[in-house]
Amino acid sequence: MSENPSILQNLRLPVIGAPLFIISNPKLVIEQCKAGIVGSMPALNARPGSLLDEWLAEITEELAAYNAKNPDRPAAPFAINQIVHKSNKRLEHDMELCEKYKVPIIITSLGAREKVYDHAHSYGGIVLHDIINNTFAHKAIDKGADGLIAVSAGAGGHAGVKSPFALVQEIRQWFDGPLALSGSIATGNSVLAAQAMGADYSYIGSPFIATHEARASEEYKQAIVNSTSDDIVYSNLFTGVHGNYLKPSIQAAGLDPDNLPESDPSKMNFGGEDAKPWKDIWGSGQGIGAVQDITSTADYVDKLYNEYSEARNNLISGSVVRKS
Repeated sequence: MSENPSILQNLRLPVIGAPLFIISNPKLVIEQCKAGIVGSMPALNARPGSLLDEWLAEITEELAAYNAKNPDRPAAPFAINQIVHKSNKRLEHDMELCEKYKVPIIITSLGAREKVYDHAHSYGGIVLHDIINNTFAHKAIDKGADGLIAVSAGAGGHAGVKSPFALVQEIRQWFDGPLALSGSIATGNSVLAAQAMGADYSYIGSPFIATHEARASEEYKQAIVNSTSDDIVYSNLFTGVHGNYLKPSIQAAGLDPDNLPESDPSKMNFGGEDAKPWKDIWGSGQGIGAVQDITSTADYVDKLYNEYSEARNNLISGSVVRKS
């Protein structure tokens, strides 16, 4: 395990809540942080852009108040996800707000840009960049990212095709900094397994869709509970970049999930002010078979913690518990 920045060293559980486009909001982020894991949300979830100022104020003020009341059990830090693709016209505006509120962690996606990394470093923040292969990982670190998020096969939304074993072991041959792993992680056992593979943190997204705090429709939440990995479709039709989506939402849109056409990658759609593809076509990772009910964020993180602790204790004692 690598030596990580101090901001990431005192988590209750080695987990980062992945930023969920449209779905993550201040309420979810705050509850994730209070539960002891990194909470995050995309900057673009705040629409119009001026709303981001209000949301960052809400998060920082509520977490500060919580920490004052709980000095022995402070909240985990939070992160803001920035889409670095050229189609994001708000990037500079949103980074200025991150500087104003000194957002501890910036998660960058769809492009590695030194200017963004430098901006975060200027006020003491750190940057984690998500990647789908070892080549992109090298580029991100070379340009100044502090850590990596390895998005492997089975992750929700925009995802890669690499096995987590292959991706983590290739990165660990040359990089010993902070590394999170994304891809079908939904239980505490899987969090421990990610650490055993060489990752420092698990990056968990889809299970948080089925929480009370998530800004998702009840139909979407129930679909997460009802579905399994057999219900996940990998396609680039909806945004121009390959990602994983729930089959029932594709069928509801009048499309055949087994015969989707290929999209023109030059016509990428990452949300902007028109997030229709994400509203109608629901993103999800393959790990949702472990999600059995809609619950609170606090209860879900407690479940992860208990499973993680039990799995670790069993490993230490040399016993393995298999649930039937």
